[in-house]
Amino acid sequence: MWLLDQWAERHIQDAQRQGEFDNLPGNGQPLVLDDDSHVPPELRAGYRMLKNAGCLPPELEQRKQALELSQLLATVREGSAEYTDYTRRLALLELKLRQAGVSTEFLHGDYAGRLMQKIKED
Repeated sequence: MWLLDQWAERHIQDAQRQGEFDNLPGNGQPLVLDDDSHVPPELRAGYRMLKNAGCLPPELEQRKQALELSQLLATVREGSAEYTDYTRRLALLELKLRQAGVSTEFLHGDYAGRLMQKIKED
């Protein structure tokens, strides 16, 4: 074990003996760990730092923007300048998502509506 590791371990053990960890938030509760098994090991630390900083990967950020544009389209009159602008921006985002290998079915499919209708029928 390296000298620095030994030093850190000694300080942790001293803090445990003194009870400095006893009143921390979440004490006695199980840890909620993120499932990052789909992220390559060499990228996990970087992804975790970005996540903790509130940043999203580009594909998820674009997906979020596409959903927002889709909702905005539902609120404006078809044929207006805003509608044309939103439609063009949404088409560009959709193209970027498809190029990144992300399905854009969430923009066109009415899966939730069909699911609710199926539930009501049963």
